[in-house]
Amino acid sequence: MARLRQADADKRQENDFGPDFSEALARGLTVITAFAADRRQMTLSDVAKAIDLPRATTRRALFTLTRLGYVETDGKLFRLTPRILRLAAAYLTSNAVSTILQPACERLCRQFAEACSAAVLDGQDVVMIAHASPPRFIAVGPGVGFRLPAFCTSLGRVLLGAQGSEAVDRFLDGLPPEDPAPTPRSLTDRAALRAAILAAGAEGYSLVDQEAELGFRSISVPVQRYDGAVVCAINLGVRAEQVPVARMIDDFLPVLRQEAAELKQQLF
Repeated sequence: MARLRQADADKRQENDFGPDFSEALARGLTVITAFAADRRQMTLSDVAKAIDLPRATTRRALFTLTRLGYVETDGKLFRLTPRILRLAAAYLTSNAVSTILQPACERLCRQFAEACSAAVLDGQDVVMIAHASPPRFIAVGPGVGFRLPAFCTSLGRVLLGAQGSEAVDRFLDGLPPEDPAPTPRSLTDRAALRAAILAAGAEGYSLVDQEAELGFRSISVPVQRYDGAVVCAINLGVRAEQVPVARMIDDFLPVLRQEAAELKQQLF
């Protein structure tokens, strides 16, 4: 059996996930998540560096994923295959929230001719689990599976605000201090950011103006299930020069809230 690097041994002791934890499975999933828009294909060394694992460990994981059909290689470069979508499909088809939300996003998209998304929190990010865009939008734009930082998005702020002040403080403590702001308009002051998130929780909506992307603003509301627990958020996003803030509050917000109220009756 290969001997653990000291760093790996220390990490194992620190995490203490217990004897039933499968490190091999965890490493395989880590290899999968190493691929991204800016790392579409990588050498063995690239992957090992990206996930901070030894080359031998990374090689075994890549070999296994290649034999299973989730990764392909030309002998030097590795890349994910379409089979990886089976993993996402398993979530989307087995989760009632995503299947119910997709028709809702499509209804709102048709009504306002603007992009509509539903998302959940995943660590420091929000992840879209349903999405609809009007025909004028580029087809390869953000869609299901797209991730954005939670702190600078309306989706993230209503989801975080619903968790209460202690959870918000833990989230803010976990933000990497060295990460650059997405835009010059992004809130980065921790006190101001905390106030904005808690306000979103208290008011039941969040409107973020060009903090995630210049020229783009969005408004979101939380979506609850039957017992009142917030399970996701739903939003409408617009080009800033086309839709003023006042219209988003006066016209978009009531419809979003009504849609969320109707969804609550369907989510169990």
